[in-house]
Amino acid sequence: MVPERIVIPTSLSGGRAADSACSSLHVVGGNVMSTKIGITANAGRLPISRTSFVGRRRATLEVKRALSDSRLVTLTGPGGVGKSRLALHVADSLHRAFPDGVWLVELAELGGPGLVEEAVAAALDIRDQSGRDPGTVLADFLVDKHILVVLDNCEHVVERTARLVARLLAEVPNLFVLATSREPLAISGEYVWPVPPLAVPPDDAGPELPAGPYDALALFEERAAAILPGFTLNKDNEQAVARLCRRLDGLPLAIELAVVRMRALSVDQILDRLQDRFALLAAGSRTAEQRHQTLRGAVEWSFDLCLEPERLLWARCSVFAGDFDLAAAENVCAGAGLSASDVLNAVFGLVDKSILTREENALGARYRVLETIRQYGQERLDEAGETLALCRRHRDYYLHLAEQADANSCGPGQYEWAERLRVERANLRKALDYCFVVPGEGREGLRLASALWFYWIACGFVREGHYWLDRVLKADQEASRERARALWIDSWASVLQGRTSDARALGRECYDLAQLLGDPGALAHALQRIGEIELFSNNLPRAVQLLDEAFTRFSDWDSWTAPALFFFPQRIIAAGILGDTEGALALDKEGEAVCARLGERWARSWTRWTLGLARWLAGEHQIARALLRESLQQKLDLGDQLGVPFCVELLAWVAIAEDDPKRAAVLFGAAEKLWKPIGTPLFGFQALLTQREHNRAAARAALGDQDYEALLRAGSEMTPEALAAQALGVKPTGSTGASPASQPTLTKREHEVAALMARGLQNKEIAVKLLISQRTVEAHVEHILTKLGFTSRTQIAAWMAGETSEQI
Repeated sequence: MVPERIVIPTSLSGGRAADSACSSLHVVGGNVMSTKIGITANAGRLPISRTSFVGRRRATLEVKRALSDSRLVTLTGPGGVGKSRLALHVADSLHRAFPDGVWLVELAELGGPGLVEEAVAAALDIRDQSGRDPGTVLADFLVDKHILVVLDNCEHVVERTARLVARLLAEVPNLFVLATSREPLAISGEYVWPVPPLAVPPDDAGPELPAGPYDALALFEERAAAILPGFTLNKDNEQAVARLCRRLDGLPLAIELAVVRMRALSVDQILDRLQDRFALLAAGSRTAEQRHQTLRGAVEWSFDLCLEPERLLWARCSVFAGDFDLAAAENVCAGAGLSASDVLNAVFGLVDKSILTREENALGARYRVLETIRQYGQERLDEAGETLALCRRHRDYYLHLAEQADANSCGPGQYEWAERLRVERANLRKALDYCFVVPGEGREGLRLASALWFYWIACGFVREGHYWLDRVLKADQEASRERARALWIDSWASVLQGRTSDARALGRECYDLAQLLGDPGALAHALQRIGEIELFSNNLPRAVQLLDEAFTRFSDWDSWTAPALFFFPQRIIAAGILGDTEGALALDKEGEAVCARLGERWARSWTRWTLGLARWLAGEHQIARALLRESLQQKLDLGDQLGVPFCVELLAWVAIAEDDPKRAAVLFGAAEKLWKPIGTPLFGFQALLTQREHNRAAARAALGDQDYEALLRAGSEMTPEALAAQALGVKPTGSTGASPASQPTLTKREHEVAALMARGLQNKEIAVKLLISQRTVEAHVEHILTKLGFTSRTQIAAWMAGETSEQI
């Protein structure tokens, strides 16, 4: 049952969309700078439209009104009617009403319903490593958010999407959903809003068009003017444009496709050629809805007017999921009448004809096909009998890409490959799906899922990695080196999710299989995984024995990989806990030499963390702090969201050791929030969990319950930028507000008010405490927020916690 409606406020004073958690934070000149490293352009934000939104004023108002009456509004209608564009326009106009942001989830790229929850989580950049149910993960993340989620193109996964939306709306009181689908989600509380075509003049209009807003004509005029500068509607052409827009039933996509022909044809010539196409469609189908015929006619007409290489590319690029780059198009689509050079020219032609949309991201130009156009291309590919062959070439290309990433995951290009894999996520999923749909492809599925280990584990997608690895291991159970590799990678993922018994079973199966096959690499990795499990089970002597045995099998330095390099942080942890600081330093020196020679940074960040732990255990707190900050910066650069809470947690321990319980409490609050998507903190290592509880108790005892809880809450509500500033000891920039290093000047009274706010007191309580009026307190609060550049009381609490230290 969907909860009662919540009215959307028309504005939000001081509102600020939540920053994407997929930001990579860099320190430049003592300031924290944020760089998006999301999967798509504007990840976690609405895409930037390259053309203006025309008309639909009344529709926009009505959809907004519908969202004030229901927290689920579904825009329905045929392909090409403008559902997605209207949804994005409405969402963008409402962004100030949602302090936690307006987020787009594109479902068209999913091959099936199995990953609907993962697609939503990825769009929100929730990188949950735990073994919890995905719906629970989403509900927990969203429960305190005031947020609008746009679910675009739900029709092919409508049942799974409906179940998820129903659950989230029931459990998340301030979640609003705007969906687009060719059919309703059909759940309680849904407001279905059919999107009409754009308004066109009536058929019986005389020589002069009657007054009225005709959005179809306005769209035609604006798009035509972009092609033919100076084009306007006038008495000489408006009747022909009106007839054309009527013939196209006011469908925006059909109009945009027709306008492209204005480069070579007049409006009357376009009309003449459309007449024949629509007559043919009407004769061939008496049952199809006229608007579907109209759109199909416009798409077919555009297809027929393309050059032959452009037609081939149109059909063949329908195998891509989401967007793709030129290299992918050349490798997948070339052949059988289409050379690589033909592909380049055909891409230019299809972009020029508005069939392909060009987008930019950090890796360069990429191309996207509208879903309606992609589906038509898929039909033509099916008719040509090329679908299976193209899907195989698509899979082979992305398998090769994944294996390139695997081979280069332990070198200087590590960060670039991480970004490449994020961008190609939709196509990698489709390639994996192919391995299950087509019989006999399970072995390649093992190769692909294993080759993506760096994406699954280093980039924070452990849950999805386990999903695919588990599927491929069930699909191909024959003894093979590919299976052995998938087993130890899945064992690793299981350890990170806290599923120790599963991890142990997978590691043992890998060990037995490696012995059977005589595979020394898999045997070494199996020993390492089992040793890691023993380490986190607090069986240190057995862990050291197994890890050292694995080390002897990685005898050739040139065979080191990033997973193997984890031997060093694992052994440094054991040495540190056993009190062998000299041994930990020797291991660190050796590991540093290997990482430096290879240009490896991810495993090195973990070596820095484990040595920081060893130094903290040895009482060398200043050195520990420097090592942990170095590790944290490397993890932020890579986007290693699994590793960030490990650094924040230990920096809180250092703060306790340095007699700074306020700083520790803020960092504990931030770490607590970061641990939630991971599951068990600190890999469930009991020795470290004991230290964690001891340090938290020390902070509470030093501060008292009230101050400790207030600072804990302040830490949990910090933005990623503010947290990085606190943990790294630098000054945040932009809208994150001032930091302790910036030393804003507060009056004595303002400082007293800020201190009480940090303890969680409300204005009325502060007024009683200071014997002043509530209105005076409110004025002080406004002055404090202005001086510090903050927007919330929790930011003030975090600032007050940091003010006692020169650096954090």
